Order: sequence, then C-alpha cells, then structure tokens
Amino acid sequence: MLALVFVIDKLILTKSVSKPIVYTFYSTIFLFGALLAWPFGVQFLKGFDWVIAIISGLSFGFALWAFFVGLKSGEASHISPFNGAMITIFTYVIADYFLGEKLNQMQIVGIIILVFSSLLLSFEKSRKNNGFHIGFFWAGVSGLLFAFSHVSAKYLYEVYPFLTGFVWTRVFIGFVGLFTLLSPTVRNSLKKEKKNKKEEAKSQKTMILIVVDKFFAVLGVILVQYAISISSVAPVIALSGLQFALMFVMVYLLTKFAPKVFKEYFTKREVAVEVIAILLVVLGSALFVL
Repeated sequence: MLALVFVIDKLILTKSVSKPIVYTFYSTIFLFGALLAWPFGVQFLKGFDWVIAIISGLSFGFALWAFFVGLKSGEASHISPFNGAMITIFTYVIADYFLGEKLNQMQIVGIIILVFSSLLLSFEKSRKNNGFHIGFFWAGVSGLLFAFSHVSAKYLYEVYPFLTGFVWTRVFIGFVGLFTLLSPTVRNSLKKEKKNKKEEAKSQKTMILIVVDKFFAVLGVILVQYAISISSVAPVIALSGLQFALMFVMVYLLTKFAPKVFKEYFTKREVAVEVIAILLVVLGSALFVL
C-alpha cells in the first residue's frame, strides 16, 4: 500500500499540487478525524505521556513535509528508498537508546542488508540530477523525524491499548496541518476561484487522486503502527524495505508501458543496480523470519 502511495505522491506533486507545503496540509489536516474512533474505547493519556504523543504526532507530520520537499526535488524510485534507509538506521539507534530494544545477530545482518539495498536503490542518475542532491538532504531529515515518531509511538503502545496510542499520535499530526495554514500559499490554495470547465475537471480529478492516496496511506500506516505495537520497532521498520522494491517495480512498469501517466529516467546500469538491490531486499527480509 505504501509503495503505491509513494508513486501517487510523486504524481500529485509533479502534475497537480506543486507546492510541498500545500500537499502537507492535505496530508495532515484530516487526521483530526481520528477522534471519530473515540466511542470505541480511546483513553485519555496520563501526565508526561501527552508530551510523548505530541512528539510522535508532530515529528510524523513534519517528516511528511520534509519528505515531500525531497520528493519534489528528485525521483520517487530514489528519494523514497533513501528515506527508508535513514528511517531504519535512526530507528535502530533511537530504539536501542530509549527503549533498550536488542536484536539478535541475524536480525542485525538483515538490517545492514536492507539499509545497503535501500542505499543502492537511492543512486539517482536523471536528466535533472546525477548522484546525491538537496532532495536527499530533506529525505534524511525526514528519516530522522519519522524514526522519533515511530519510537515514541512504540512507547505509548507499551503503556496503552493500541487504539489509544494510535488515535492520539494521529490527532497531533493534524496540528501540523494547522501550522501550515500560517503560509499564505496554503491559504490561497483554499480560496475558491472561478475556473473554466477544463480546470474544474482537473481539480476534481486531483481531489479524487488525493482521497485515494490518503485512503491507502491511512491503511498502510495503520498496519505498520499495529506491527510496531506487537513487535520490536526496528525490525518492523527494516522489513518495510519491501515497499521500495515494490515501488521500483511499479515505477518501472509505468515508465515502460504508461509513460503518459508516470515516467522516470532509467539507464541500463541503473536498472541492473536496482534489480540487485531488490534481490538484497528479499534476502534481508528473509533473515527476520528464518
């Protein structure tokens, strides 16, 4: 699901919503809707746990913003894997320090392989960029913030039922949406302007695409967060490296057979490197279940 979300995110940022801050608004503000789960047993947090929930929510929201900035600057099949590698590295370090989570040797080897494969998938050679660029910087910042969000959420899942921890961390993501309203760019995007039929149809298609994207994003996030709640956080995040392999396959197939919908630049060497990386992702993931 998240692999599909990465592809749609890039499509939206390229053809419909050009400003990352505007897309961040649409990606976060609706998460106040998590409060609709209140009747199903959501509890109030206690004391300092509110601070943990705020850290988890805000860091997730700002991580999305930084990721969209990076994604706008580079190609999805490269920025997203690099972001995933950074999330894995930072999550392992932070979880070890704050939660005392320890991995066995096989799992550590698996994480190393998944990080290495994600970095291989990150090597970008396109018409705009050759190698690392500013987009990777923002993807790294995003990775650090996502790691803080995942680890702090894991702490809440240890103390409260899953639904309680999940709802409050999602609600505080919504505050990032409120923060983006300080930007005139975001406020102007909400103003209704007279549009011709062609522009109106394009706007409707964009909103449908955003709704579909956020539907899959919410489902994907729920599954990842639930996995975190019942397991160690580092292996779960490492296993998410599978999404980058799936995303590369989607991007390559779209570029090959539907370039008018979505297209990225690939060299033969790049394809060979990324196929090797995908095989390493499979190997690294297998080490967690052997």
